[in-house]
Amino acid sequence: MTKLASLVAITLMMGAGSALAQGAKPASAPAPAAAANEDRYVGYYYPKPLSTEIFTSHLQTIAGMERQQRIQFVTVVSQGTLQSNYRVPYAVFAKGEKGDHLIVVGLSAGELNTVYRIRGLLANMTTMARTSPFFQERTVAEDATFFDLLKLLGFADVTVTDGDKFTHQVTIK
Repeated sequence: MTKLASLVAITLMMGAGSALAQGAKPASAPAPAAAANEDRYVGYYYPKPLSTEIFTSHLQTIAGMERQQRIQFVTVVSQGTLQSNYRVPYAVFAKGEKGDHLIVVGLSAGELNTVYRIRGLLANMTTMARTSPFFQERTVAEDATFFDLLKLLGFADVTVTDGDKFTHQVTIK
């Protein structure tokens, strides 16, 4: 996935181009009066999270980061997984009005079904992020994590699920 890091850097640096439409909404979306903290994607994209954590980044979201840039980032990551020479066992996409909810869904039974496997995947994503010029120019790459990259881009959280029974959610502050 060395192409992935380069694609991420190029796409984020460009900041132009149209984002892919993410028009499909979950059929079970709550009514507008629903509690603000209710996760509208539970039961549609993933089961209710069994574990959660909060990551507090010391970085600030880059000024001007909007839904379009987050969708471009996810599009590049998804293209990298689809064009990989090997089977990538997960799908990545963004949801929400602001495109600030990153969702990673496992595509194979028995993978991403523990918090430890999910943290391993997120550690691999940190490694990929650290190789991008974008990340290196804006952080101390050896100290920053994938969560820091998500903070730079303005993501509110990342939810990782095995696509069956297990979900882990990280809120990014």
